Amino acid sequence: MTEPEIYDGLTAILRQVFDDPDITATPDLSAQDVAEWDSFNHINIVVASEMRFGVSFKSSELEELKNVGDFVSLIRTKKAA
Repeated sequence: MTEPEIYDGLTAILRQVFDDPDITATPDLSAQDVAEWDSFNHINIVVASEMRFGVSFKSSELEELKNVGDFVSLIRTKKAA
């Protein structure tokens, strides 16, 4: 799976979770940039990502993430394994 494909998938997830057709997954995007990105929506994003990309995340991995770019790197690593 390519990086652009992951960003496209995350964009679709973010648009669904936040009900915002204009939001786009970018490397620097983080929870601080989206007012509605609370802990509940964070879980929704993680679960939707696990389902869409066929991966599973550990809490310790998620705690290290600072932005969407980090999340994409984690997904790529998981898909390559």
